[in-house]
Amino acid sequence: MLPPLAWAYGAGVMIAAMAKPKTKSKPPLPKPTARNVRKTSPPAKPISLYFWPTPNGKKIAIMLEETGLPYVLQPVNIGRGEQFKPEFLAISPNNRMPAIVDPEGPGGKPISVFESGAILQYLGRKSGRFYPVADRARVAVEEWLYWQVGGLGPMAGQVHHFRNYVTEPQPYATQRYINEVNRLYGVMDRRLGSRDYLAGSYSIADMAAFPWAVGAESKGQNIDDFPNVKAWIERVGRRSAVIRGMHVGAELRSATYSLRDDEEAKKILFGQRSR
Repeated sequence: MLPPLAWAYGAGVMIAAMAKPKTKSKPPLPKPTARNVRKTSPPAKPISLYFWPTPNGKKIAIMLEETGLPYVLQPVNIGRGEQFKPEFLAISPNNRMPAIVDPEGPGGKPISVFESGAILQYLGRKSGRFYPVADRARVAVEEWLYWQVGGLGPMAGQVHHFRNYVTEPQPYATQRYINEVNRLYGVMDRRLGSRDYLAGSYSIADMAAFPWAVGAESKGQNIDDFPNVKAWIERVGRRSAVIRGMHVGAELRSATYSLRDDEEAKKILFGQRSR
């Protein structure tokens, strides 16, 4: 297991000082961080969020901040291969973060959940928020949630890979994925032309898509070509819980660290095969 708590947060505000990392060569490995912990009777047991500050990790941080569910941040440094540790594989057999462990799961017994879409659905059911019960409304949320996890996220990830991390330029692959992300932004823009949020009301579908939709330029897109998406990004981005969630784990990033220059980390992240 990872070391004991180092910092405590309440409603997204740090209440204990963060130690400076001893090295600037790679992201530091801080201890777990408790957030949204409030005094209740009996006290709620915090959910453990296994996390690294990527768009997929930020989806879950946003949801936890939106619901106010107490949680403890458990860093999983994917550039150092911590996602392959046996204790992490026990809760996330796909060796991917995010994952959660809820000590107060169904029937009051602990449960672990992996895959970001499944985690968002679980937290929506647990909190009773942002994941409607009515069938028609729930279907709409699930359609756009699955659209993100099966389309926008993977395609945007491929753009980032081929634009930033390949040893030699791959023009065909790069343009192929830029074009596909452009198509997906167009799909989202048409959808948002008649409503404020992807499923009508703000939901886990918006939380899933937002971290992948921001920064259009880094994906080879001009956000001005998609005015409805641009307005949606501004609308969602003003929410205080989204602001907090997007900044969760900022201390894990080193100002001097670049994955592009870390050959060891790239081998771990991009050279995986069956084990």
